[in-house]
Amino acid sequence: MAHPFLDARLRHPIILAGGTPHLGTVHLNQVIDHPNITVGDFSYYSGFSTPADYAAELAPYLYPGAPERLTIGRFCQIASGTRIITSSANHAMNGFSTFPFAVFNQALIGSYGSEIGNQCDTVIGHDVWLGFESVVMPGVRIGNGAIIAARAVVTSDVPDYAIVAGNPARIIRMRFTSEVIARLLDIAWWDWDVDRIERNVDAIAGADIDTLLGAV
Repeated sequence: MAHPFLDARLRHPIILAGGTPHLGTVHLNQVIDHPNITVGDFSYYSGFSTPADYAAELAPYLYPGAPERLTIGRFCQIASGTRIITSSANHAMNGFSTFPFAVFNQALIGSYGSEIGNQCDTVIGHDVWLGFESVVMPGVRIGNGAIIAARAVVTSDVPDYAIVAGNPARIIRMRFTSEVIARLLDIAWWDWDVDRIERNVDAIAGADIDTLLGAV
C-alpha cells in the first residue's frame, strides 16, 4: 500500500525504508492539546528524544488560561531544542527589583499580571523553519517563509521570507526579491489542498514562480 503524499493525521509523518515511523519527528497538531496553542496542519517538530509533553517542551511558560496565545502556521519545520518564550515568562521591570514576590504570596498578586507587561500573542507564520536550539522571545511575530538560524535569539518581528541569525537575531538577507515575495504571499500555496500541492510540489520546492502562478 502506497504511503500518502502528505497526511496531517499521522503522529509520525516520516516513514523509514523498513516501514517503521521515525519516532523523533511528530506532527505537532497530533501531540499538542493546549487551550492557548494553535498549530496548523503539517507543522512538525523533530528532536533527539520523545518528550511526554510537547507543549511544555516547545513553550514551557505557557500555561492553560494564560493571557497570551501561541499560533503556529502550516508547514512549519521546528528543530530540536527550539524554545518559544511566551509573555507569561516575564517579570515586572518597572520597580527596583524584578523578584516576583506576588508569585510566592498570593495576597500580593493584585495587579501583578498587568505590571509584567507585554501580554502579546506570539505568532509564527506558515512555512517557517526554526533551526536547532533557536529561541523566540515573547510577543514576536515571524513572517511566512522565514528562516531562523540555529541558536538565534529572536527578540523582534521577522519579515516574510527573511533569514535571521545571531543574538539578538538580525536579518542576514532576504530569500527572494520583494516582487517574488509579494507573489508568494498572494499565491499562499500552504492553503492549497493536498492534491494541488502534490501536483505542484516540484515548483514549490524548486522556486518556479511562473509555474506556481498558473498552478491548478
